[in-house]
Amino acid sequence: QVQLVESGGGLVQAGDSLRLSCAASGRTFSTYLMAWFRQAPGKEREFVAAISWSGGGAGNTYYADSVKGRFAISRDNAKNGVYLQMNSLKPEDTAVYYCAADLTGALRVSLGYKSWGQGTQVTVSS
Repeated sequence: QVQLVESGGGLVQAGDSLRLSCAASGRTFSTYLMAWFRQAPGKEREFVAAISWSGGGAGNTYYADSVKGRFAISRDNAKNGVYLQMNSLKPEDTAVYYCAADLTGALRVSLGYKSWGQGTQVTVSS
């Protein structure tokens, strides 16, 4: 498994931006598909975005419809990092955001991942 540590969450106002970071440990990070999920109070954990391993290229990206056009996922294999740039934030984006890796199942389903970070809180006020 790969170890994951998220950072960058905080309290912002609607319309603001935040950039989340996920630091990964593991020699084969560059081959992992990496994903972000989020979980709001009382709700199930939901898929936000994912990025495939690049093999030297940019990697394929995948987004939930609710964040498409506002969020951007990227990775830096040299730094073992994956990032989530969140723009035009809305109150409904408020959640704990989790970094995930070790995909063994469906890309957009949380049960498909074996490795998780501890999460970082994002709160968007109206």
